[in-house]
Amino acid sequence: MALLLVVVLLGVPFWLVISTAGKTQAEAFNPNLQAPATWHILDNFATVLDQGRMVPAFLGSLLIMVPAVLAVLVLGSMASWILGRRKSRTLAFVYGLAISGIVLPPAVVTIVLLLRQIGLAGTALGMIGVYAGMYMSTVIFFVTGFVRTIPVELEEAARMDGAGPVRVFFRVILPLLGPTLSTATILICLYIWNDVFYALFVVGGRLDTLPLNLYQVASSGLYLQNWNLIFAYIILMSLPLLITFTVMQRKIISGITSGAVK
Repeated sequence: MALLLVVVLLGVPFWLVISTAGKTQAEAFNPNLQAPATWHILDNFATVLDQGRMVPAFLGSLLIMVPAVLAVLVLGSMASWILGRRKSRTLAFVYGLAISGIVLPPAVVTIVLLLRQIGLAGTALGMIGVYAGMYMSTVIFFVTGFVRTIPVELEEAARMDGAGPVRVFFRVILPLLGPTLSTATILICLYIWNDVFYALFVVGGRLDTLPLNLYQVASSGLYLQNWNLIFAYIILMSLPLLITFTVMQRKIISGITSGAVK
């Protein structure tokens, strides 16, 4: 019964998206679960790619997401290494403060005003910094627990061979964090890839990302009440993350169980 309920809850929205994306504009005017009389999904994909400015928006999303993810993974892992190895009341407080960002979202007005003061408002660099700061908590939460399970003897052996802290981290610790970082990577990519709220206030009108582009054109021009094109856009926008999740599924599950639970 529970499995059937899950199938219904997930399958009905999925079928609605697929069926609507395969219809003509007239058929999709009032979205429903009825299958299209004739499937036009490939034609709708071609229209979206050709006229919907999707390729530049895709490149804009990559321009922001890739550096932001790399920055938050490296800096968050370094912080987690220290928090996981050293024990004190001060660091315990710092850890609690660091992971509080998971449940305490930043104020968008404060972010925009701060970026204006430092000259990064409306820039890709400013947006990268915002995402890195927002999702640092996620990495610290996952990685700190996993670091505590890594034997200290591995680091001590590297230090005896003359390795400094930086080399110990990149040659010993970082390679062992693969499953946990895979989990964090997928979650952060999902947040950034689908974000429209913060991107709208920080870079809206200056740089296109996929969600921003969809938001801007869905209410005018090509996409005006064209639900078939909107749902076709959503499918194409979701494919990169869907493929990545499918490929990395085992590492993601391993990272959740080994990092967040222990």
